[in-house]
Amino acid sequence: MLRLALFQPDIPQNAGTMIRMAACLGIAVDIVEPAAFDVSDRHFRRSGMDYLERAAVSRHDSFAAFDQWRRDAGHRLVLAETDGATPLPDFVFQPGDIVLVGRESAGVTPAVQAAADASLHIPMRPALRSLNVALAAAMVMGEALRQTGGFPRRDGHDHEQTEAR
Repeated sequence: MLRLALFQPDIPQNAGTMIRMAACLGIAVDIVEPAAFDVSDRHFRRSGMDYLERAAVSRHDSFAAFDQWRRDAGHRLVLAETDGATPLPDFVFQPGDIVLVGRESAGVTPAVQAAADASLHIPMRPALRSLNVALAAAMVMGEALRQTGGFPRRDGHDHEQTEAR
């Protein structure tokens, strides 16, 4: 199963939106603490609506704890950032990848960048800085699901994720 990791999220509405997307698409979510808000916050709950209860969300006390967990589990960490090494259309996803998005205000730390197994970026027009983190996560996860055959089927059963094409 693909996973989406949120590194120290700043904005509850964006986190709620990404968790809602993940619930709808069968993607597990990892929240790397500390977050800048309480998950019981009404803004977080409003943006996630009733999907929060249907999402597979794990919380990690720190990046170090998250990184140890994902290494032990054998997950590749793919950092999605504005200056990532590989353009999204050229990146090859694998089943079990964890896509990590950074804080809205500051991205990720150099230590997090160094720990990533790969990094990618969404190509954009020159002179434009970045997309909203929830929109970027949706684009990246959509491509990852397409490549791995992981989109849920209309009959309610998930496709088995296959090797990337």
